[in-house]
Amino acid sequence: MIQVGVAYATPIQQVWHYVDLHIGATAMEAIKTSGVLNQFPEIDLAIQKIGVFGNIIELDSIVTDGDRVEIYRPITVDPEQLERKKYRMRKIDPVIEK
Repeated sequence: MIQVGVAYATPIQQVWHYVDLHIGATAMEAIKTSGVLNQFPEIDLAIQKIGVFGNIIELDSIVTDGDRVEIYRPITVDPEQLERKKYRMRKIDPVIEK
């Protein structure tokens, strides 16, 4: 048996479940076993990417003992707006207290 963590976060809540799996289990098996899909029905694995420790993997990838399977939320920020915000922030002079 191996132990794998499954992590998911919303803007207001973060969960991390540990599951015991058989050797050779896939990331999808870890996600299903964790119950995170029932806890967050908005998760759509057909669209959302998953990874292990920040490296994107496929649902059928084999997980190993100690892995943390992460389910990534879709980006909801308009990249153009983000660039404008970064630009505006560069124009602000720092406040220096004396």
